[in-house]
Amino acid sequence: MPDRDKEDICEALFAPGAVAVVGASADPDKTGGRPVHYLQKHGFSGEIWPVNPRAETIAGLPCFASVEALPAAPDVAIVLLGAERAVEAVRDLARRGTRVAIVLAGGFAEAGDEGRARQEALREAAGGMRLLGPNTIGAIDLSSGIVLSASGALEGEDLPRGGISVASQSGGILGALLSRGAARGIGFRRLASTGNEADIDVADLIDHYAADAGTRAIALYVEGIRDATRFRAAARRAREAGKPLVVFKVGRSESGARAAVSHTGAMAGEDRVYDALFRQVGAIRAETFSDLLDIPAMLVTERGMAGRRVAVLTSTGGAGSLIADACGIRGLDVPELDAETAARMQEILGEAAPVRGNPVDVTLAGVKPEIMTAATEALLASEGIDGVAVVVGSSALARPEVAVDAIRSGAERSAKPLVAYVSPHAPHIREDLGRKGIPAFTAPEACAAAFAAAGRWSESGARSVAAPVSPRAPRGGLPLPRGAVDEVASLELFESYGIPVPPMRVVTGAQAAEAAAAELSQPVVLKLLSSEVAHKSDIGGVAVGLTAATIGGAHAAMAEAVAGAGVALDRAVVSEMVTDGVEMILGVRRDPQLGLTLLLGAGGVLAELTGDTAVRSLPIGPADAEEMIAELKVARVLEGFRTGRRRDVEALARAILAFAAMSESLGERLAEAEINPLFVLDEGRGVVAADGLVVSR
Repeated sequence: MPDRDKEDICEALFAPGAVAVVGASADPDKTGGRPVHYLQKHGFSGEIWPVNPRAETIAGLPCFASVEALPAAPDVAIVLLGAERAVEAVRDLARRGTRVAIVLAGGFAEAGDEGRARQEALREAAGGMRLLGPNTIGAIDLSSGIVLSASGALEGEDLPRGGISVASQSGGILGALLSRGAARGIGFRRLASTGNEADIDVADLIDHYAADAGTRAIALYVEGIRDATRFRAAARRAREAGKPLVVFKVGRSESGARAAVSHTGAMAGEDRVYDALFRQVGAIRAETFSDLLDIPAMLVTERGMAGRRVAVLTSTGGAGSLIADACGIRGLDVPELDAETAARMQEILGEAAPVRGNPVDVTLAGVKPEIMTAATEALLASEGIDGVAVVVGSSALARPEVAVDAIRSGAERSAKPLVAYVSPHAPHIREDLGRKGIPAFTAPEACAAAFAAAGRWSESGARSVAAPVSPRAPRGGLPLPRGAVDEVASLELFESYGIPVPPMRVVTGAQAAEAAAAELSQPVVLKLLSSEVAHKSDIGGVAVGLTAATIGGAHAAMAEAVAGAGVALDRAVVSEMVTDGVEMILGVRRDPQLGLTLLLGAGGVLAELTGDTAVRSLPIGPADAEEMIAELKVARVLEGFRTGRRRDVEALARAILAFAAMSESLGERLAEAEINPLFVLDEGRGVVAADGLVVSR
């Protein structure tokens, strides 16, 4: 693959001087005819070189019989041929010195084994040339009329230009966003679909948008992330550049989680891992597809939400209540107006319209330009309000300028977030507001989502964030065999990274167990020791609260119990029993694309049932460990809820970081690992890993 560090190849993609269209058609109604037609339609000022051996001219341009016949190497080539012929065309373009080829055809990796082999052949044919696709709709730069795409959304006239750039793994979604945005007056800058991502992926695009001066917000549609490390780095650069990243991830069902040996694998579903990853890099996750337009439309205004207090100005009580309710559900506040603001509003509305609170209803005062404008400005000026929603009611169908001008005037006089809720069906009003840079929504939930996103970005998005790094620790040279590792070997590994474990003895037979119990502080725990059994308690392989006098009988009973499951009690472990402490689970598992995912939760035999867990994508830092603990319901117990006994939360945070360091240092060899239970003792007494599991590859 070409060296990604040598240049920003996306600059060639979005600013080519010459474009070849391989497989161009003279018919603009056909897919093969669209790229040339769109390039001309939207004002591309560079060279356009159609390639078709059966045509002399296309759209008034000279047509070339082959790539070899081109007058020079194009910066970008759009390949409109079928899958098999596309491979040969890419090879020809690479030989000619083309910088980027855009392959629209499907029939590659998405089409099974044969398609995957074809995609690998495409990559080999590209050599040092970069690829967008295959199975892509192309790339678009509306700011300069560069439309390297066959998307029918480009049929539109006067497509609004703005500061939102889009990276989508789906070509159809790119077209949907472009056309929906145009209908709402939402302006885009650059858009590209990465398709199968044989080479250029969403991380490349995010990197480019982060450095692009004209991009002010980034919208991302993903089905999956193939390289979490590169994605994290690109997202972090966007955040440090002050460019909010809004992500819609399709495929949120827990049924997508793979089966795993540990509790951790069952509890950390794939979607939760993505959720954690997005949160860690400062990306804002779009809960619905419409959010993928609504939230960037708000954030691109660069109006920060200093707090969570929203005022609603309405001429229809029902619409105002809808917004207030949606804001409450999102955790926003619709507070009573402070005395000064209430007095100012009463002055504006007059005695005929008493101000009764927030939402502020102007119905009795009349929907007049001077009233709407003054009321909007007064709410925005209030020190007790952080954002304002103005309802555009049905009266605006007759006089749209009343509400529109009031909102625009308010926006000019304040830097606070301001949105319009267009209550009637009035697409022309919404588009007009959008073109004037005012976020306009037709769902109250969208207003709330926009305010919440502006608040989150203000709180954490615009600051420089250092890459999190887990602390490292020496591994101590312990052997790690392939496959499941038994409890003793697992605990020894954890201990080598500074996680305390109880004193223990490996025994064979009841007499050895009795001798071990006599040597240790009692009571003790007796457990089956086998790398073949992950969950020993499920088959009767754990006995607790034993003494030297009772462990012999317990050993005999356990041998009989596990024999019923087809397991022999050849070896057992006797360990000192932790008699007091809050049980936690701490685990990690590896995903082929997302890498290592860390899970912390309430532990013990009911770990999966309680579902009280927090997840993070590795690497993490100290702040992540502290936040994971704070997210849990059991955190109240750790702080002494009802008992007054504060547990050693600081030691738990250190154990989390040590476990993360161990997981990272083992590298690709580690499939999953788990401590369950991890006992958190009283403050100052630390933690103890009482049982463990490691699976290596």
